[in-house]
Order: sequence, then C-alpha cells, then structure tokens
Amino acid sequence: MSLVTGVDFTVVPVTDFDRAVEFYGDTLGLPLSTRYGQMNGVEFETGNLTLAVLDAGQFGIDFTPAKNAIALRVDDVAAAREQLEAKGVEFHGDIIDSGVCHQAYFSDPEGHALILHHRYAPR
Repeated sequence: MSLVTGVDFTVVPVTDFDRAVEFYGDTLGLPLSTRYGQMNGVEFETGNLTLAVLDAGQFGIDFTPAKNAIALRVDDVAAAREQLEAKGVEFHGDIIDSGVCHQAYFSDPEGHALILHHRYAPR
C-alpha cells in the first residue's frame, strides 16, 4: 500500500500576479476555483492537478522560472496550439511525436515551461 495517494497541487510562483491570472484564466481557459484572502494567490483547476498561482514576493518564495514543464492534457495538440497561437502564445519548435504522445512546448509569461500533451498510445 502506497503512502502517497495522489498529487493535489503544484505552486506556480509569479512576479506579475495580474498578468499570470489573465494568462492561466483567460488565455488557457482554466477554471479559477479559489481566491486567497488578503494575499495574491489563486487556484486554477486542470482536471487532475490544481495550479496554485502565487505572488512570489508576498509568499516569501524565491522566484525562478521552472524549467521542468507542467504537461497540460488536451484532446488535440495541433488544434490547441492553433488556438493559443491566435491569442499570442509563442511555441518552442514544432509538435513532437514521441511514438506515444504528441507534445508542443511553450512558456507562460513568467518563463515557466509548459507543454500541450496528448497521449494516443495505450498505457
């Protein structure tokens, strides 16, 4: 029996809180589920992992853009990429077919690495 039963959230520290909220909420279209009280913090839902977007300075977090990407599950990588490019998101290279999944790499406005991901092969 495993001690760990799941992953609840990951912290996304930011320096421009309003810009990050606009990106994750409006650009990516993630539902905002929680606004913190007096501190600049919100939670966005992805379906299986909550992204806690926090004002790094207010929470005493050292800010460094994460280079280990968060892979965001989509039904169609090419279609999702096209929608995001229409909103001004720039991607790093072409769509990758790993033989198991399709992936498209990009970054949020703070420089955090993100991936559009669709696994097409059975596990």
